[in-house]
Amino acid sequence: MAQKFLEKGYEVTEHTEKADIYIINTCTVTNMSDRKSRQMLRRVRDLSKEAIIVACGCYVQVGEEELKKIDEIDLILGNNEKKDIVEHVEKYIETHQKDTKVDDVMYKKDFVEFGDITYTEKTRAVIKIQDGCDRFCSYCIIPYARGRVRSRNPKNIISEINKIAQKGIKEIVITGIHIASYGKDFDNKYKLIDLLEEINKIKGIERIRLGSIEPLLITEEFLLRLVKLEKVCEHFHLSLQSGCDETLKRMNRRYTTRQFRDIVELLRKYYKNVILTTDIIVGFPQESKEEFTITYNFLKEIKFYKMHVFKYSPRKGTKAAQMKGQIDGKIKEERSQKLIELSNINQKTYNVQYVGKKVDVLFEEQKDGIYKGHTKNYILIHCNDIKNDLNNNKRTSNTSNKEIENQILTVKCIKAHEEYIEAELQ
Repeated sequence: MAQKFLEKGYEVTEHTEKADIYIINTCTVTNMSDRKSRQMLRRVRDLSKEAIIVACGCYVQVGEEELKKIDEIDLILGNNEKKDIVEHVEKYIETHQKDTKVDDVMYKKDFVEFGDITYTEKTRAVIKIQDGCDRFCSYCIIPYARGRVRSRNPKNIISEINKIAQKGIKEIVITGIHIASYGKDFDNKYKLIDLLEEINKIKGIERIRLGSIEPLLITEEFLLRLVKLEKVCEHFHLSLQSGCDETLKRMNRRYTTRQFRDIVELLRKYYKNVILTTDIIVGFPQESKEEFTITYNFLKEIKFYKMHVFKYSPRKGTKAAQMKGQIDGKIKEERSQKLIELSNINQKTYNVQYVGKKVDVLFEEQKDGIYKGHTKNYILIHCNDIKNDLNNNKRTSNTSNKEIENQILTVKCIKAHEEYIEAELQ
């Protein structure tokens, strides 16, 4: 959306600055997301009484009537309408008539194409390859906000990535609502692995990072082809959600912990330096103390590098919201803290193993004299003192950010922390 405005001569400002137009791209994955979206929509009106305020995105898609009650909003646009956002805003500028346009995504069969997007605020670019989900996990509202699986034309994806490469961006992130389903709606047998093989050939792109993936995507057949793609990062975010089979059944997750364990073993077999991260929901309806203990022990066994822990939040319109045995908030908090503590221990233990090792880092930013970047397997690296530039000439800690931003450089790890590793440039 930012690129659409830039192409028409608009200027993108920081969200804390006074602007003429505010676009709030809402999320609805949890009740908290809904609340934060509403708060932001009201807050920006305080920044500018005359500004045009647009609400769009997933919360709009499922909460249109609630948003119509917020007087501060001028335009309400669904997910499919975002591609024409500039036209909608410019029509409002002419008429000053509040409007709501929210198409029913459940009937959409084709991917909504935005065109080649090269605008990015970071040194990596996010490439959306598909939309929609047909898994219908019992706790999730997203299929109702995003609709059925719709895969993007591979030619359009390759075109976009080629243009991104020409801008000098070295890392791309492959994302979507359920990227494991990519190609499911095609008549031919073109799948995610076929797309990745094509992307791997694009000159200028040095890293291909996969977004969150369905565990069942990972098979030996898939990995035999994937491991040949040297640009694919050794970091896999497998969305587990629970380590207890009974809980997984109620969640409608369609796999067992045994299957998940086998998938983890496969990944560690094919990728020596693989890092695995995951999402976990605690306090799912009817999750007993025994079920949580089973989950905790399973997670302790798997040893994820990092776990993103969420306290279950009932979503109106989902099966889980109607289930008996909703868990008390205090119990959710206790279980959440226990898993976060385990995650922190895992991360620090893993980071310690890297002390003394040399790794390649894609540097992304400099803040307060610290240069930050990630390894191929997504360990965060901090360099406090940049001693050498690319030509090995002596430099100081005042080395320009632009000299190393978006560059892949070798560093030596010297001290491990919970969230990152301190290193020095070689």
